[in-house]
Amino acid sequence: MIRGRVDVQRDVGATEARPNVADLGVAPRREGPDRRQSVVYLETAPQGAFEEHPSLRASLDQKDEAFVPYVLPILAGTTVDFPNRDRTYHNVFSLSKITSFDLGRYARGQSKAVRFDRPGVVRVFCDIHSHMSAYILVFAHRFFAATDPEGRYHIDGVPAGSYDVAVWTDGRVRETRPARVPEGGAVDVDFLVR
Repeated sequence: MIRGRVDVQRDVGATEARPNVADLGVAPRREGPDRRQSVVYLETAPQGAFEEHPSLRASLDQKDEAFVPYVLPILAGTTVDFPNRDRTYHNVFSLSKITSFDLGRYARGQSKAVRFDRPGVVRVFCDIHSHMSAYILVFAHRFFAATDPEGRYHIDGVPAGSYDVAVWTDGRVRETRPARVPEGGAVDVDFLVR
């Protein structure tokens, strides 16, 4: 196991201020996405990491005019559902080179899905709400983990060996550190993102 904590001390900036929509009969937008959420992963996968995996599903919700979570790490071959939990329409799309799609407009209670087969970074937007965006990080191996609200993470099942461990925060890799996992043991790898 590789575990640790990512301490994001850099200013990730405020999201664009939006007009007060309460006058339109729609609940005002709540707190924006946690742009300090990070993903920690092995840069090179250990032997046996590319075994066949069962069909996987994940969800990137549209809630309070934001994508939740802001960063969604998945394994290649995963189908991601995009449920609309708002009282307004959304139109989820991406112009990413690895997976480009446009799901069209759909109302609350509806959901559409996309399968992601190629590794890479997919930036997701809403055509109706310009302030909505998220990242989907598609990995070719299973050795990755998103941080929890306190910045902690753990990557289970890592075989003994030496690895380069990277941390991705708010749009790019911020740091890479070496780690040596002992036979049958765990190692702590902490990151400070400035």
